[in-house]
Amino acid sequence: MLAAVATLAVFGSICLWPIADLVGPLAAKRPRTVPRANAFERIGRWPLVRRLGVSAKASARVETSGVRWGPRAVVGAKVVAVGATLAVFGAVLGPVALPLAVVAWGVPDLVLARIARRTTRAADREVPVLLDLLAVATSAGLPPQLAFRRAVEGAEGPLAEALHRVVYATDLGGRWRDELRTAGDRLELPDLRRLIGALARTEALGSSLSEEISRLAADVREVRRAAAAQRARTAPVKMLFPLVFLVLPAFLLLTVVPVLLTTVRSIA
Repeated sequence: MLAAVATLAVFGSICLWPIADLVGPLAAKRPRTVPRANAFERIGRWPLVRRLGVSAKASARVETSGVRWGPRAVVGAKVVAVGATLAVFGAVLGPVALPLAVVAWGVPDLVLARIARRTTRAADREVPVLLDLLAVATSAGLPPQLAFRRAVEGAEGPLAEALHRVVYATDLGGRWRDELRTAGDRLELPDLRRLIGALARTEALGSSLSEEISRLAADVREVRRAAAAQRARTAPVKMLFPLVFLVLPAFLLLTVVPVLLTTVRSIA
C-alpha cells in the first residue's frame, strides 16, 4: 500500500510539476528558437546521460507537438522515470522492478506522442480557416507572400504557431515556399500539402492564385462536411454496444426483475 502511494506521488510529480513547460501556450505569436531550460533539460545534459542519444522520431515529435521541451529534456524525463521506478519498487520487488523500469522508460515517449497527435489534430482543424483567410487576402489583390503573412496573422492555435515559424524564417532570408513545405512535411497535414501544391502550380503555370485558393478552400470544406456526415451516420451503430450491454440490462433490472420477484413471492 505504501509503495503504491509512493509510486503515485512520484509519477504525479513527474507529470504535473513540469506541465507548464511541457504543454506551454500552443498559440504563441512568436516562434521559440531556444526551449526554456527546466530540470529535465539539465538532467539530460549530465555527462553520463549525454551518451544516451535522442531518436529522430522523438525529435520530430518534440518539433510537431510545440512543447517547450528540447530533445535532451525527453532523455532527462526518461532517466527520472526509471530512477523513480527503481527507487520505489527496487526494495520491495527486487529484480521484478526491472520490467517496470523498462515500461517507465517509454512513458515520456507515450506522453509526447499523445501531445503530438493532439496538436496535429488541432492544427488540421484550423486549415480551412487559413485557406479562407488566404483566399480573401489574394482576392483583395495582395501578392502571394504578403497574402500568406496576413493570413497567418489572422490564424490561431498550433497551426498559427508553426506558420509563424515559417514567417520568421522568411524574415531571416529563407524562401517562404520552401519553409512552408518543410512545415507541411513536419505536421503531415494533407490539406496543407494541397495548399503547397496549389502555390507551386500557380507559380509554374502563372494561373490566378485567388481562384485556385478559393477552389481549394471550397473543396476542403466539402470533403470535411462529407466526412462529418459519414461519422454521424455511423453513430447509431456505435451506440448499439452500450445500449445492448449497459442500458438494456439496467432497464431489465429496474423493471422486469421486481415484477418477477413479486410474482414468485405471491405464488410461494
